[in-house]
Amino acid sequence: MELMDATVVNVALRTMQADLGATSSTLQWVVAGYPLAYAIGLILGARLGDRFGRRRLFIIGLAGFGAASLACGLAADPGQLVAFRIIQGAAAALMVPQVLTNIQVLYAPEERGKAMGLFTSVIGLAAVTGPVLGAVITSGDWFELSWRPVFLINVPLAVAAIAAARVFIPETRAGNPAPITVGSAVLLGASLAAIMLPVTIGPDHDWPAWGFGLIAAGVVGVAAFAQQQISLQRRGVEPMIPPALFQTRSFTTGLVTFAALTVPTGGYFLVQSLHVQLALGWSVLHTGLMWIPFSLAVPISAGLAATILAPKFGKHVLQFGATVFIIGMVAMYVAEGSSHPALWFAIALFIAGLGFGAIVGSSGLLVLNDVPVTSAGAASGVFNTVQALSVAVGAAVIGTVYSSVGQSDGLESAYRVAMLIMIGIIAAGAVIAQSMPRKRP
Repeated sequence: MELMDATVVNVALRTMQADLGATSSTLQWVVAGYPLAYAIGLILGARLGDRFGRRRLFIIGLAGFGAASLACGLAADPGQLVAFRIIQGAAAALMVPQVLTNIQVLYAPEERGKAMGLFTSVIGLAAVTGPVLGAVITSGDWFELSWRPVFLINVPLAVAAIAAARVFIPETRAGNPAPITVGSAVLLGASLAAIMLPVTIGPDHDWPAWGFGLIAAGVVGVAAFAQQQISLQRRGVEPMIPPALFQTRSFTTGLVTFAALTVPTGGYFLVQSLHVQLALGWSVLHTGLMWIPFSLAVPISAGLAATILAPKFGKHVLQFGATVFIIGMVAMYVAEGSSHPALWFAIALFIAGLGFGAIVGSSGLLVLNDVPVTSAGAASGVFNTVQALSVAVGAAVIGTVYSSVGQSDGLESAYRVAMLIMIGIIAAGAVIAQSMPRKRP
């Protein structure tokens, strides 16, 4: 639900605008409000799970997400839709970190690969299901409700997930949970918001100067938060994010590698979907269905990477995935200029999906494997936050490059430049991965 809702509204925006009479700026907040609230709340959500019970927070997040989805589907005006989207993002921040934390806590090291393989297969599939589902629902006008079923479909899913969680998930808590003070939570949340807000809405406002000032203030706030956490640790108080966590080499170098490999994916999904509609004249439905080969390849590759390849080859799986992803992107560029782009896109997207799947399938295991179980909640929150920030930065920066070059030099040049930038960042991520430990999980 969380991954689908991050992208599902993109293909339904024009329909929402016509139905609700929304302005362009309001529509922008329909898209931006969700990832903004989500990224801000992930670390806090993880630590709340440590203190009050991970199953409890997971269920609370599910219930909140389902209720907010129902409210989004019934929204009578644009303002209501924006407000409920923000609540949706906050609820997602409560439920999502509990999953990775529980995988670390409930499974012995030799079992985590299988658990992570199932988890990342679902992640990879869901990441590209949003545009497909959104296109099918919006074009099909289910029950003559127009765009509303893209949200309402979450309600029965949430109910089923809550019932399953109550039956199958044991309750776990941290033995010595970190105290969660209002000051620490506000400082971290405000700092992340200061970074995320310009990144999310900056592209639609031509990157105003105040946005860069806000990002700088956010970075200073994060540094102040880090210093606060170091001070707490020195006084013998369990910090919200233990600085000792970053002394685990596989975690620190893995996070940097993961960020570099994740940034291009935000731009990839956006630019590819925009380009086939603007340059090739594809419909929303055709664009959504285009991603099916990608979504078929990802769970296959992710499952193999987490269960078999990562335990045998370690960091080299990330490098292999990056190489295959680049091959798929080059094939996409070549296919775009062919006489039958739809056919060749299917092959290229399947190749790219194999590479993307290998990255998402192995990254969680490689980054989190050496983290002590006592720090599982904090590590999960940081990992998910880095992922959310990286995707947002990629979509904002690469999307801006595509739009700017397209206006000056045409869409073909814009597509080429965007692809070259993404390929370059992925290649850099593969090089950075070499700094990860040789030890295999």
